[in-house]
Amino acid sequence: MNPRGSLDTVRAKELAELFVCFIETDTAPDGLFTDDVFLDLTLPRWRVQTAGRDELVGLRRRFHPSLGTVPRHRVDVTDTGLVLEWEERWEDEQGSWYCRELMRAEVRDGAIGEISVYCTGDWDAALRAAHAREVTLLRP
Repeated sequence: MNPRGSLDTVRAKELAELFVCFIETDTAPDGLFTDDVFLDLTLPRWRVQTAGRDELVGLRRRFHPSLGTVPRHRVDVTDTGLVLEWEERWEDEQGSWYCRELMRAEVRDGAIGEISVYCTGDWDAALRAAHAREVTLLRP
């Protein structure tokens, strides 16, 4: 925290980088989450919540058993935490996948204590191809 009581920008950006590492490895680096971290995950047609570091990691591994990469992300620091936007790519026995996600995180004692994540859902190769045929994005 800085002297005004808001989250230090450097620490917020460090937490964002640790979170990206978590997404790419399915292993939560030390200091990323509080022990009692709360997650509220909204998917296109589903919503789940967890309480506790181990439960959050377990949910991540259940939803994404294959490791992937985060080729692009952006972090915006707030007074009490951060907003992180990222895209993720991974491969499994069914092919290649893609999703975009947005997270609002509240930081407590230098670690993430509460998270709300909004996910586009997992796009397979066929859905990405259909999207490319029908939509021209102005920015990647």
